[in-house]
Amino acid sequence: MASFRRAQSPAYHHHTRTPFSLSSSSHKLLHGSNYSSTSPQPHFIGSLRRFLDSIFIQRSRKGSTSSSNHHSWRRPFFRFLVCFVLGFVIGFGQFGFVDDDNVKHGEFEFLSEIKPRYGGVRGEKIVLETVKLGVGVGGLEDLKEDGFRGVRQLIVVTPTYNRVLQGYFLSRLSQVLRLTKPPVLWVVVEYNAASMETSEILRRSGVMYRLLVCTKNSTNVKDRGVHQRNTALEHIGRHKLDGIVYFADDDNIYSLELFESLREIRRFGTWPVAMLAQSKNKAILEGPVCNGSQVIGWHTNEKSKRLRRFHVDMSGFAFNSTILWDPKRWLRPMSDSIRQLDSVKEGFQETTFIEQVVEDETQMEGIPNECLRVMNWHLHLESHNLAYPSGWFLQKNLDVILPLK
Repeated sequence: MASFRRAQSPAYHHHTRTPFSLSSSSHKLLHGSNYSSTSPQPHFIGSLRRFLDSIFIQRSRKGSTSSSNHHSWRRPFFRFLVCFVLGFVIGFGQFGFVDDDNVKHGEFEFLSEIKPRYGGVRGEKIVLETVKLGVGVGGLEDLKEDGFRGVRQLIVVTPTYNRVLQGYFLSRLSQVLRLTKPPVLWVVVEYNAASMETSEILRRSGVMYRLLVCTKNSTNVKDRGVHQRNTALEHIGRHKLDGIVYFADDDNIYSLELFESLREIRRFGTWPVAMLAQSKNKAILEGPVCNGSQVIGWHTNEKSKRLRRFHVDMSGFAFNSTILWDPKRWLRPMSDSIRQLDSVKEGFQETTFIEQVVEDETQMEGIPNECLRVMNWHLHLESHNLAYPSGWFLQKNLDVILPLK
């Protein structure tokens, strides 16, 4: 390919320098008379320059008779093109690399520990793996099964109905649940229709809740509580809620220790419950006798209930919710739905329900250890002869007023 060398006119050297002009050293490098293939400049750039010179000069001679018009734009364009090609080549070049295997602890990374807000299952302190930001990025350790930041969810099922002390019972239970470490889901089930008063208590409770309505025909109902709990069980199974299910009637008394102990349950847990007899002149203890966490017997004082397989109060057991919607995990038949039975004799609803969940005492866990602590009471203190005002509000003062002295 032909190469053209032209003498620079004196007017060119006095030309005003453009932004694309190079320094004198660069000028000698690209346009000096001593240019050769052995110069530091790559050989292909020199060939590219000669090629462009031949094209631009030929086109200039054909298209214009004035060389000054040609020199006004050819040299800056050529320099810009050379810089662009050099930047393009350098940009794809590899200056170095970082060997992840050789990154030492503390280099190219920011280290921090993320700890759960609450303790883990069985008192274990679960600490997540170190999170590394930067070159050395580490993954988080998988949380424990059925865990939410190391703490299992409690699903507390409470059937309720309109009566004199309903507001008092629900408010008392809501205060206990509010003091319980989250996550806690309070499933409250009303009968036939949801009342505005119950909804207001739940909204003010500060506890995550779901208000359900049992629409079972009342003419065929022997025990409304059975159908209300079944409504909650159906809701848990349909939405596959994960956690520990506990039936907490609103008229019972519970300790915070009970709700914290529920999180230790893996499949089915039980504990003794203290009850006040119907005569209200003695206390009855009903529940498991334990050796450590193993159930070896039962407390019972009622002759009419000695035929029961499991002597447990409705508020004296809890179980894993996955039993309701994941039978494969527990090797249960797929077609069987776990529900409470309304057709059995009063007092046998608990044992017939537990027989659907576990086979025998070997699949149970006694809590707390040795089952020596009473953590909730089942009392019968409500009178059936009391009337309550509409909307739980008094419209006027009482009829009898005692003056202050």
